[in-house]
Amino acid sequence: MAKQKRGTSSFWGWILRGIAGLVILCTTLIIIGVLLFQSWVTAYAATVNSPDALMAIHAQGVTLLDRTGRVFFTFYAPNRRTTVPLSAISTNLQNAVIASEDRDFYHHPGFNWRAIAESFIANAQAGGITRGGSTITQQLVKITLLTPTQSYVRKFQELLLAADVEQHYSKQQILEMYLNSVYFGNGAYGAELASQTFFGKPAKDLDIAQAALLAGVLPSPSALSPLTGNVDAAKHRQHEVLQSMVDTGSITNDQATQAANEPLDFKSAPDVANLDTVAPHFALLVRQQLIDQYGEDVVSHSGFTVKTTLDLNEQTFAEQTVADQVKSLALHNVSNGAAVLEDAHSGEILAMVGSRDWNWPGFGAVNVATAERQPGSSFKPIVYSLALDKRLITPATTLHDAPIIYRDPWGNTYQPKDYDNRYRGNVTVRRALSNSLNIPAVEVMNKLSTGDVVNWAKNLGITTLQDPTHYGLSLVLGAAEVTPLDLTNVYATFADGGRYKDPVSILEITDKFGHKLDTKPQESHQAVSPQVTYLLTSILSDNAARKEEFGNSLTVNIPAAVKTGTTSDFKDAWTLGYTPYRAVGVWVGNNDGAPMDTVAGALGAAPIWKALIVHAQASAPPAGFTPPSNGLAHGSPCSGQANEWFLSGTEPSKACGSPTLPSQIQNQNQADQAAKNGNETSHH
Repeated sequence: MAKQKRGTSSFWGWILRGIAGLVILCTTLIIIGVLLFQSWVTAYAATVNSPDALMAIHAQGVTLLDRTGRVFFTFYAPNRRTTVPLSAISTNLQNAVIASEDRDFYHHPGFNWRAIAESFIANAQAGGITRGGSTITQQLVKITLLTPTQSYVRKFQELLLAADVEQHYSKQQILEMYLNSVYFGNGAYGAELASQTFFGKPAKDLDIAQAALLAGVLPSPSALSPLTGNVDAAKHRQHEVLQSMVDTGSITNDQATQAANEPLDFKSAPDVANLDTVAPHFALLVRQQLIDQYGEDVVSHSGFTVKTTLDLNEQTFAEQTVADQVKSLALHNVSNGAAVLEDAHSGEILAMVGSRDWNWPGFGAVNVATAERQPGSSFKPIVYSLALDKRLITPATTLHDAPIIYRDPWGNTYQPKDYDNRYRGNVTVRRALSNSLNIPAVEVMNKLSTGDVVNWAKNLGITTLQDPTHYGLSLVLGAAEVTPLDLTNVYATFADGGRYKDPVSILEITDKFGHKLDTKPQESHQAVSPQVTYLLTSILSDNAARKEEFGNSLTVNIPAAVKTGTTSDFKDAWTLGYTPYRAVGVWVGNNDGAPMDTVAGALGAAPIWKALIVHAQASAPPAGFTPPSNGLAHGSPCSGQANEWFLSGTEPSKACGSPTLPSQIQNQNQADQAAKNGNETSHH
């Protein structure tokens, strides 16, 4: 019995100690919470007590600096703000915003426990903060008082400060401040300026349809603005807001239907000439990256100072060079050009030219550097590098430049041709690639599976490729669309010994409080071995080998690897290449896809590439291409022939024979679907 009593006593003692510890812990947490609340309230008291401060009336825009600290672009200009009383804002817009942003606005103390719980579950499932569950009051304080850093501590601050704001102001005052400060896109802060910008009328006169559309753009103003061409997305969001208004009882189903069918007369889009014209395409790329990371509601009020990777000297030179070359080609039906300059070791974008003139009506604002175009033969090095990596070929392997027909299992045929309709017989891989011969390139492609090539290209950074079944043998000739930015980054990977890096445009972000924010981590991986990339570089930098077709049109006075590409219909002309430290990609053509007058890459894009690569390399360390210290062999492939580079183990071990030409018809295990679309021929 004594043992039982001692056991029972020990059990209850353990329970009592646990309860006491829990009470102490809870008390400690409450005290810490109270102290934090008091410290935060004290720190932000001046701002909370000032409606102008809460509305960020005097907030600064986003300022972009080049890599040396020179200002070159600003967004979200602070002078475009108009403040009006709540009575001057249509109740339709008030109801639309509440219905779509915060249905319980009039019933919560600044935060919504149900929304918080739902967002907590969603964030836990996502493994990070992806959903906020913020009320209108929280949105007001987070864009004004807090740093944009995503954390649970910051979220807790947001809740406490929202509760404090609710103690200082009525619901009507909070709604008035919110509607006067929130960003609607197209440079419009606040309801009054948004109404004038979108519809040319005062905010008090907005009808249900117009109010629902304005409320609908709030989650992502730039992406949903009908003034910049996103009419379908804006209408879809308008319908969602109208349904929310029906759900909250502010309008009837009949009113929603009538509003949904009402034609909306938008004002014309803002004049693009009003934007800064130094590196505008690059600046817009940076802005979108900021929006993707922080959300436009935060960025538009952030006062960010962003140090970018841009080199203004290189940018100015590139813009002028592109404009001059496009002008010189005007008689050949060439109207546009684009260029990307990248640091091959860091992946930093040093210059980006999206068009020959930002103010060119209709096309100037389109960033061709990030648009999808067919690359022609500039895609060939991707395929050759895979075949080298798989040890299916060496630079000395004999390929065949002779008439050939490939047939798929369904009886479809594909007959590749060289750009000059000539046949050279037996050629080495070096000669075939350096002179951009099509028939041997297709022979190399036929040694590989389309799926392997697509996966290889994706691993190198090509982001636009689709299902492998969409392509066939003509993929090697540039049948798939790519962006100049992606393809330039592939060549930068070749320049850096096969190490892939995400292109980088942002070096440092400082918020309006002077805090440095974390930038997006850069992905990096070894996509190709240094040995394979050196073999490829050896071929692409061989001035003597390519003289057969290119003469000196691609030769520069520094060590450089280069490849051109032209589609068979002359819609796209490319030149891409690299030194050990810089990579440059150039495109010329027409935005509307109109064919140029027989302008190939070597004629249209190469002069720009040569000027940019020489100018860029002048600020980089002088260096040539150095072979890796191991994994390569160097020697004569055959008796009496010049020395060649090989992957160790692939060098010839016996005397070379005389290979025979391939059969005139070969079976192919995959259909060449791209050939049906007229992509079967690529020019050098």
